[in-house]
Amino acid sequence: MDPVDDVAMPFLLMRAFRGLVDSVHEDLAQHGFPGIRAHHGFALQAIGDGCTSVTLGERLGVSKQAAAKTVKSLEELGLVERRLNEADRRERTLVITRRGRRLLSLSAAAFRREVATWRTRVGDERVDATLTTLLAVGSGGRSDTDLSDWQ
Repeated sequence: MDPVDDVAMPFLLMRAFRGLVDSVHEDLAQHGFPGIRAHHGFALQAIGDGCTSVTLGERLGVSKQAAAKTVKSLEELGLVERRLNEADRRERTLVITRRGRRLLSLSAAAFRREVATWRTRVGDERVDATLTTLLAVGSGGRSDTDLSDWQ
């Protein structure tokens, strides 16, 4: 195999990312979750055990308005709900619903299956080396769910 020019790195990473995510989205659609997009998954991961819309925006690295739009979309899909914060009754906490947790569970299983196909295709050592490399090169100071200024 000919060596690949380093300049190809962002394109290869994007192609691999899109292929991985598209495959998972196809699987999710077959399990009753049509229309799910990557930003839904990133937002659910950022919500975690619960947070406010403002905190969600901070975790995603987006404006309050963008976070509110994402929350509305997640609510319409039945993936999150707002609950009154008993400590501060002016505040609402975003909580992932049972349906949202099912989506995350199905998504994790689908990602594992897809990566397993990579392991079959190129071998465990190469996939493990790729994962180790991606972990080592870091995030540039961003959280895993920060998609700010990324179109």
